[in-house]
Amino acid sequence: MIMNKFLFTIGLLLLLQSSIVYAKNKKEMESVLDRFLRYVVIDTKSDESSGVTPSTPGQRVLGEILVDELKAIGLSDAQIDSHGYVTATIPSTIDKDVPVVGFISHVDTSPDFSGKDVKPRVIKKYNGSDVVLNSLQDIVIKTNDFPEILKYQGQDLVVTDGSTLLGADDKAGVAEIMTAAAYLIKHPEIKHGKIRICFTPDEEIGEGADHFDVPSFGADFAYTMDGSEIGELEFENFNAAGATLTFHGRSVHPGYAKGKMINSMLVAHEFLNLLPEKETPAHTSGYQGFFHLLSFEGDVERTVLEFIIRDFDKQKFEERKKLIQDAVVQINAKYQPTTVKLDLEDQYSNMREKIEPVMHVVNIAKQAMEECGIKPIIKPIRGGTDGARLSYMGLPCPNIFAGGHNFHGRYEFVPVQSMEKAVEVIVKIAQINAANHD
Repeated sequence: MIMNKFLFTIGLLLLLQSSIVYAKNKKEMESVLDRFLRYVVIDTKSDESSGVTPSTPGQRVLGEILVDELKAIGLSDAQIDSHGYVTATIPSTIDKDVPVVGFISHVDTSPDFSGKDVKPRVIKKYNGSDVVLNSLQDIVIKTNDFPEILKYQGQDLVVTDGSTLLGADDKAGVAEIMTAAAYLIKHPEIKHGKIRICFTPDEEIGEGADHFDVPSFGADFAYTMDGSEIGELEFENFNAAGATLTFHGRSVHPGYAKGKMINSMLVAHEFLNLLPEKETPAHTSGYQGFFHLLSFEGDVERTVLEFIIRDFDKQKFEERKKLIQDAVVQINAKYQPTTVKLDLEDQYSNMREKIEPVMHVVNIAKQAMEECGIKPIIKPIRGGTDGARLSYMGLPCPNIFAGGHNFHGRYEFVPVQSMEKAVEVIVKIAQINAANHD
C-alpha cells in the first residue's frame, strides 16, 4: 500500500512536470495573433485623473501575465516593479560584447474610447469591400472613409465589433516583442547580443516614462514598437506643450447688465479669435504645427479652455507659445489684469536632436526592414511616444511600426501579416546589431 501511494505520487509529479513543459512549449509556439487576441480582451485603459502608477488596475493584471509568460519561455529575470513596469533580458548568444538593444511597448490603451469587453474578430483574406463591424448599429469601416484598408486585400485583418477600440496601440507591439522573445529563446543558433525588454504603463496619458529607470534598464539604444502601418520608422516628433486658460467674468442680472456684465464665455471666444484659424489639427499635416482646443467649459462667471500646442521646429514652437502669451496680455489689457490666467507647461521635445548624433540606430532598423522585404517609411510622428522622452533621458529610442490603423476608436484594425513582419524586424535588428561588431 505504501509503495502504491509512493508510485501514485511519483506519477502525479511526472504528470505535473509534463504539463508544465507542455505549457512552456505551447507559449513558445504561440503565434503573434494568438498572443494579441488574448491581450486585447484585458481592459487596460489608462486614467489621467487617478494620481497613481499604473493609473488603472488592468495594466498591472496584464503586466503580471506578461511576467509569467516571459518566465515560461525562459527569461528568468522577468519582473514587474511597484509602478507596473515589466522588464526582462534575452541573454546573448555570442561570446563578445556588443551594444545592448532594447525593445519597448506600452500596455495601456487610450482613455479616448472604451477598452472594456473588447471582442476581436479576424477577417480572413480581406476582399476589399466595406467591413461591417455591427450591422444593427450600422457601424462600418467604409473604404471611402478609410481607403488605407485597401492596401491589405488578401491579408487577414483583426477588427472590433464596433463597441470598443481594438487595442493594437500598443498591444500589437507587446505581442510582437513577446513573440520575438520566444522565437529567439527557441533558436539559440541565431547570433545576437544581450537584449532588454520593457513594457510600460500609462503611455497614452503621457506618463509612460515617468518611472522608467534608464540606468537599470541597461540598454545602449532601444526601439518603441508603437508605430502604425507596416514600414513606419520615426525618429522625430512634435515639441509639445499644454496650456490651461481660466477666464474670469462678472455675473449681473441680464436685465440690468449694461456696462457691468463680463461674460467669461464670450471673452474666451474673443481669445480664440486671436489665434490663427487654419492652424488646427483639422487643417494641418506633415511638418505643420497647430493649436488644438481640447475642451471648452464654462458659464458667465468662469470659463476654462484646455489647449495642446505642437510644432516640429523649435523656433516655431516657441513662437506658438508666445502667441498664446501675447493674446492673454491683450485680453487682460482690454478688460482687467486678472481676467485671464494662463498655465503653460512644456510636455516633451522633438527626439531628432538626440537621435541625429547616433543615426546608426535608425540605419540598423532601416536595414532590418529592407532585409525583411519591407519598404521603410521614414516620417515624423505627429504626436509623441515614450521614445521621445526616453531619448532625452539618455536612451536613444526611435519608433517602429506595430501595424495598426485608426487608433483610439471603434474603426481600429490591424493586419496579421504586419504584426508577423514586425516580429521578423525585431529578430533582424538583433542580428544586425551583432553582425555590425564582428
